[in-house]
Amino acid sequence: MKKLAHEIVAVSRERVRDELTRMLTEGHGRRAFLLLDESGLLPYVLPEVSAMKGVQQPPEFHPEGDVFVHTLLLLENLPQPCPATLAWGALLHDVGKPPTFRVAERIRFDNHVEVGVKMAEEICRRLRFSNDDTEQILALVENHMRFGHVGRMKESTLKRFMRLPAFDEHLALHRADCLASNRHLETYEFVRKKREEIPPEKIRPAPLVTGDDLIAAGHAPGPRFREILTAVEDAQLEGRLPSRDAALEFVRHEFPV
Repeated sequence: MKKLAHEIVAVSRERVRDELTRMLTEGHGRRAFLLLDESGLLPYVLPEVSAMKGVQQPPEFHPEGDVFVHTLLLLENLPQPCPATLAWGALLHDVGKPPTFRVAERIRFDNHVEVGVKMAEEICRRLRFSNDDTEQILALVENHMRFGHVGRMKESTLKRFMRLPAFDEHLALHRADCLASNRHLETYEFVRKKREEIPPEKIRPAPLVTGDDLIAAGHAPGPRFREILTAVEDAQLEGRLPSRDAALEFVRHEFPV
């Protein structure tokens, strides 16, 4: 296998994608990727994942080891059965760390999320994922660091965060990420309880004010519409606007014509 590993490029990308997906979703992802590495196949099928090997992380945040070790440990903590998009999002969540590694006062990975999203998109296109699967995988990569800010989020920001499509996958990725590093699950439990406590209609309420209402109030259509509607929704999500009348009064007071 080592001798012929380079010939894996002759296999169709769809077949490679499907076989990797089976490895990731059937409960033995860590073992499978260790074997891919040992056999010499990993640099040919996923060079971006192979590049994680030896990339050290700040020990105060990642006592488990380098980016490759962390990623494979994370795969062990995914729920079973595991959706394919979650599995790939988990595999690629830190794919931007190797090219952004630097040492200042400590090890840093500046903009690794933004870089990782672009790299994950290239991988998804290369392996010919569907547009829907690509969108979800990229969303998982893009948002995985936001959990570190939930304790400081406004209620409106937190509710919008929880409105992400397939948010259960985002939450599962965060849990697995924690279990593969510091094992602190306080943020996971906080968000999980919030989801249980807040009814869906409070997370995604019907709009109290529309663009037609703004036009009727004398506002000219334009970019300011979004600013006004966002401000109204923020206040609504935070419980400060209990009714349509209150919302219209809010607009008159905060955004006079």
